[in-house]
Amino acid sequence: MSMIVGERRFVVTLSDNATGRAFAQMLPLTLDMAELNENEKHADLPKPLPAHATRTQIICNGDLLQYGSKTLVVFYKAFTSPYSYSNVGRVDDPDGLAHALGQHGVRVELLQCK
Repeated sequence: MSMIVGERRFVVTLSDNATGRAFAQMLPLTLDMAELNENEKHADLPKPLPAHATRTQIICNGDLLQYGSKTLVVFYKAFTSPYSYSNVGRVDDPDGLAHALGQHGVRVELLQCK
């Protein structure tokens, strides 16, 4: 799939699990994502996805995760985390992701690749 942020397009590989497959069925989506903790953007999805949350400990730049049953989170910095997430996917090459997402809220388009 593709994630478009402003003028940048990032390729995302969705996870081969129930969460990733259900997310793919929602596409295309446009989300207004809010800033949180200077390391992530988040937005509620139109409906809940299947959840299989695990504590990942290390969050990586480019991780696309689900918090709870309906919050999509795009991480743009690596850090350790005590929280549990369901794996949705990963930005294949997150170089420039933090710059594209910026320091404030941002509109993100999520599309199936053709």
